[in-house]
Amino acid sequence: MCDEVQKIARVRVHVGKILYLCRVMENFVVSARKYRPATFASVVGQRHITSTLKNAIERGQLAHAYLFCGPRGVGKTTCARIFAKAINCLNPQGGEACNECESCRSFNESRSLNVHELDAASNNSVDDIRNLIEQVRIIPQQGRYSVFVIDEVHMLSANAFNAFLKTLEEPPHHAIFILATTEKHKIIPTILSRCQIYDFNRIKVEDGVEYLRYIASQEGVTADDEALNLIAHKADGGMRDALSMFDKAVSFCGSTLNYKDVAATLNVLDYDTYFTVTDMLIEGRYVDALMTFDNVLSRGFSPQTFIAGLNAHMRDLLMAKGPAISLVEFTGTLIERYKQQATRCDESLLFNAIALLTEADGKIRQSSNQRLLVELGLMKIAGLGQKKNSDTATLTLSVDVALPELVASQPAKPATTPVSASAATSTPAAPAIESAPAPAPVAASAQAPTSAPVAEESATPRPRRVATVKPTQTPMSISLNALLDTTQKSSDEESTTATTTELVVDPDTETKIEAIRDRWVEEVKHHRPRHISVFEKMRVEGNTITLRVPSADQGEDIMRSQTEITQRIAELASVSGYVELKVVVDERIRASRPIKIEDRLSHLVKKNDKLTDMISRLELDVE
Repeated sequence: MCDEVQKIARVRVHVGKILYLCRVMENFVVSARKYRPATFASVVGQRHITSTLKNAIERGQLAHAYLFCGPRGVGKTTCARIFAKAINCLNPQGGEACNECESCRSFNESRSLNVHELDAASNNSVDDIRNLIEQVRIIPQQGRYSVFVIDEVHMLSANAFNAFLKTLEEPPHHAIFILATTEKHKIIPTILSRCQIYDFNRIKVEDGVEYLRYIASQEGVTADDEALNLIAHKADGGMRDALSMFDKAVSFCGSTLNYKDVAATLNVLDYDTYFTVTDMLIEGRYVDALMTFDNVLSRGFSPQTFIAGLNAHMRDLLMAKGPAISLVEFTGTLIERYKQQATRCDESLLFNAIALLTEADGKIRQSSNQRLLVELGLMKIAGLGQKKNSDTATLTLSVDVALPELVASQPAKPATTPVSASAATSTPAAPAIESAPAPAPVAASAQAPTSAPVAEESATPRPRRVATVKPTQTPMSISLNALLDTTQKSSDEESTTATTTELVVDPDTETKIEAIRDRWVEEVKHHRPRHISVFEKMRVEGNTITLRVPSADQGEDIMRSQTEITQRIAELASVSGYVELKVVVDERIRASRPIKIEDRLSHLVKKNDKLTDMISRLELDVE
């Protein structure tokens, strides 16, 4: 018997708890509804619109149709309701409703017959507009105006818009229409021309933080600035979204909102991660940065989320370095942290880091290995940090002395010996596109040239020797630089080697190339057909091949393959020396081309006489 009594007692306790929770849940109202602005003064971040509407009410200059457009959750429908209440108030005070007259009380109690709200997303047909037009004809029983608020008006069909045009242009004197939409571009121009258009702005982060701080004080919640900044940033300019996140954070954290718990609740990366990674990158510690990135992935965040957040962080650091700090949407202690870290970052490093991260962010969706793409970007930025740190300790000495003769048996030192201009043939009179001599089979001579060709003029000053002293690098920095700058170093070594050895020219180059001209033209016809007309008329003088092209674009296209072309010609002609390729732009070639249709046809017929037979058989028109 005692066991049954205890069971009944426990059941009563559980039932009591359930009833209490039901009463609490029944009375709970989300913050977005509980703290919905009831006056123009309480609207957040839309001062330019609320001031205009208040002035229109005070002066009695009311239009018959308004269009409120802007992002979600910025107060479009709220301002429409406040405006509808204010114009029907019997005792308005400075454009605001008094909240004491019968009209204001009925509106606050949701029993006003003067305000009609229509959801165009579910009432978008012609019949719905016809019913609305019938309601417009009814004179209000209380108050001066019947206000029709049509939300998401862009969802109306084309026929519904057309049926609404006449009533919207010339409604009864007691009817006022307020249209609200998030996509103004979907509304037809004939509707736009009949309305006064008000564009709502995204709510700034600082305005959102202030309003969240006010709501937290009303609810007895303690919140730090960084937590409120995180909520306002995550909301992306929408106050309704910010209040929903605030309720979620309060449900998880209770009466105290701290930054770490809010970040975990909203599933966003905290600012500390980006500050820490940035410190590692500017110091060149790429291993630590990779380990931090691995920790981020283990917490469930995607590589795209990390790289987008890091890119935004780098951008904010760049803005915080100068007068553009107003573009950084942070407040309180967080903006001070950005200022402090920005002083330790070089502008060029931030520019390059933003470029690298933006490029990686664009490629990450199509990448089959997103993690490797992000890691490569981090290593490149760390390499920039290492280079900046090493450049601060670099010492450059300039000595104004003549260069001694260089002997081929002594190894050349690229870092200490400047190189004179390489020997080149005379430049043609016509404008030419030239590039550096391509690597070709060369033989080392016993002695390199003692002076540059340009030194023949007596007025030319002697070259200067530049010696650079750099600090020793750790094995880690050497390996990273080798990873990032392989292409640059190899090109520098090739240019140094090519210029410190004498170029050898085969005296029979011209004869050998002329002998294989037809063979080379045939090869170009198969592999480079768009350049066939250029190589058919190529001119060979000594070891120089000159090509005349009608445009600079075609010349640049040929010069991009200069090395491949000269090496192939040398191989076909069995040339054992250096072969140079020059491209000359000649606009007269372009002008000599046939312009008229008849001239073009005759030009094509000369190339292929079967074209005339094909035109006659197919009965084609010349045009």
